[in-house]
Amino acid sequence: MTDIDAKPWHPHLTVATIVEQDGEFLMVEEIADGHRVFNQPAGHVERDETLMEAAIRETLEETGWKVEPTSIVGFYLYQSPANGVTYFRVCFAASAIQAIDDAVLDEGIIGPRWMTLDQLRSSGVPLRSHLVTECIEDYISGQRISLSTLSHSVATRNGSAT
Repeated sequence: MTDIDAKPWHPHLTVATIVEQDGEFLMVEEIADGHRVFNQPAGHVERDETLMEAAIRETLEETGWKVEPTSIVGFYLYQSPANGVTYFRVCFAASAIQAIDDAVLDEGIIGPRWMTLDQLRSSGVPLRSHLVTECIEDYISGQRISLSTLSHSVATRNGSAT
């Protein structure tokens, strides 16, 4: 097969957010593929949305918490054994700003949970993927990348970036 014949491959771009407060992490209890699981607030980046905007939006939609990203914890490439899809995850660390009392959460979300890493591991509830604990462990180890490394450009009609 030549390069011309090769079908382009594109990972799904997602974000996740680590929010830590008093040694506990903001987790999402949700239904995925018919099973109850734990995950970070996470989801797909939408068209014309920056990575940070996506992280803020997903955290609010899944937990009812407003957050402010403070750094990037890491970049993760993961192929799901359940569906064969490859996900490219940008994981942010963020500060909790405010809980919204009447927030309407995304479909399939049971609710937000504040948990220590030990509570998460011993809960008996499966994780959405191994990235849940990997991201928290990277955060705990102090892994941080400055938000200033992110750049977001929007192409104009003539193709130039602004």
